[in-house]
Amino acid sequence: MKNLRITVNGVAYDVQVEELGADASVNSAPAPAAAVAAPAPKKKAAAAAAGAGEKVAAPMPGTIVSVNVTDGQSVKKGDVLVVLEAMKMENEIKAPKDGTITGIAVSKGESVDTGATLVTIA
Repeated sequence: MKNLRITVNGVAYDVQVEELGADASVNSAPAPAAAVAAPAPKKKAAAAAAGAGEKVAAPMPGTIVSVNVTDGQSVKKGDVLVVLEAMKMENEIKAPKDGTITGIAVSKGESVDTGATLVTIA
């Protein structure tokens, strides 16, 4: 058995796989399914969850094109926090209030679902 770590869409999975010898037939009985451990939590998502304040959520599913803020940065109401691409259109996600960024839960290129926390503002 070999232990491997496989990353799919930024989520790491620890798996065990069995190496088959050269004389193993392709049509032989299937091996038991590989054991999959719970994915390792993302550091940024954990930081955003721990951040105090108002969570800015994705209004629709899409892909993050850019993150225009950094942790600890002061923002004004209406500042562009994140650019989200959905249906070939870039949507600017703006700050709902003045405040300080206390957490960033996404990174460029990441896919998000509707309601996913993007940024936290205190």
